[in-house]
Amino acid sequence: MLDTSVNICGVTMKNPVTVASGTFGSGMEYSEFVDISKLGAVTTKGVAITPWEGNPAPRVAEVYGGMLNAIGLQNPGLDTFIERDLEFLKNKDTKVIVNVCGHSEEEYEQAVERLADVDGVDLLEINVSCPNVKEGGIAFGTQAKALYNITEKLKRKAKQPLIMKLSPNVTDITEMARAAVDAGADALSLINTLTGMKIDIYRRTYLLANRTGGMSGPAVKPIAVRMVNQVASAVNVPIIGMGGIMNAEDAIEFIMAGATAVSVGTANFTNPGVTGEIISGIERFMEKQGIKSLDEIRGCVRWQ
Repeated sequence: MLDTSVNICGVTMKNPVTVASGTFGSGMEYSEFVDISKLGAVTTKGVAITPWEGNPAPRVAEVYGGMLNAIGLQNPGLDTFIERDLEFLKNKDTKVIVNVCGHSEEEYEQAVERLADVDGVDLLEINVSCPNVKEGGIAFGTQAKALYNITEKLKRKAKQPLIMKLSPNVTDITEMARAAVDAGADALSLINTLTGMKIDIYRRTYLLANRTGGMSGPAVKPIAVRMVNQVASAVNVPIIGMGGIMNAEDAIEFIMAGATAVSVGTANFTNPGVTGEIISGIERFMEKQGIKSLDEIRGCVRWQ
């Protein structure tokens, strides 16, 4: 019998497939297309202690091999999220990973404290690609010291396992991974989007109102796989791998690189039912290859 289950910090997911924050709402938006209960977990859209309006439009652009987004983490705030989105997810047979964002350490801490005793929250994923307004707008996740500090503070406040979501916009991803783990991170997720830009040659200006945006989609997958592979050899915590996963083969590649679970993002926009196809595809691969558990192939390709 096939065992597709995975364990992240004591939380058992029925299969390794979740969704990337910001690409699936909080599940309700996709419930007409996807049986939410078949997912290993739902990772919610980023949520902050207070509502965020997000960036001005235009804030999405298609590019070769993917897309750029500069949504700006628009969200309704924690109170609305708990009352509306989390209540919806409580009726689904899936784990819930709440993505948390903030503009200062205090905002992150307030959000984590607010979620600490909320029923139905299995794991916290911390988006450290947010700009630190007190440090000139530098993202928390692009400096090892800043990442260590925010992780250490949140670990003291959190009651759920803490997943730090790493930015790829750094020189050495393993340095960032070690900083997060040394500060107490229970798990890591990577990669977040790569910073990119598109120019409208007819208007002779930036296509996105924000000038830059986060690049995602299949074009970033080789970078993501490499970073997951390096991090898996550098630290000993569960990893959720993401970045350009379009099908089961892509997901399996991440698992062989060392990921415990995988997040599907941009593919949800082009094929709303893709997560179900990936789950089925993983099962077919295991059957054909005689694999009884994903433990047999996880990390089978190691960075030396």
